[in-house]
Amino acid sequence: MSSLPRCSCRPQLNPRAALLLACLSLASALTLAIPAHASAADKDSNPTPQALADLEQRANQAKPREQCFLYTELVHEMTEQAGRQISSGETEQAAVTLKQVNRYAHLIHLNLAHDTKQVKNAEMLMRSTTYRLGQFLHLVNGDDQKTVQDTLIQLDQINEELLTQVFQH
Repeated sequence: MSSLPRCSCRPQLNPRAALLLACLSLASALTLAIPAHASAADKDSNPTPQALADLEQRANQAKPREQCFLYTELVHEMTEQAGRQISSGETEQAAVTLKQVNRYAHLIHLNLAHDTKQVKNAEMLMRSTTYRLGQFLHLVNGDDQKTVQDTLIQLDQINEELLTQVFQH
């Protein structure tokens, strides 16, 4: 036993507040780690147009409960493609790609009504995707910035819907 007296002036943290603090710390650590991991992996992968077409076909033909995640993967890959196009100065092509992202995001929204198989994974991937798209927002200006911003707003809404689904299951 220590011979030091215990200080009774130190505030005590109730167990509920301690649990909340621990959850918030874990959530912020995961939020910071996921985009860093995703962006590192994305630098290595550069899907071909054929690979994107194959993913779209798989998503279109999948069972309704699997489509949400597959469309989320497609949105993620297309967002990365738009980012590469923005970085290389191909803003017109990036706008076309972002319009496709909007179409796929709408399909995600429609498929959320079904019992989704990998809703948690879809939400995590969508969170990473919106983070990356937010980074791309700072690389463009004018009309292109409006296109990216509109897409980001739509993907944020989809992410909120996915998060709601995660908590309902």
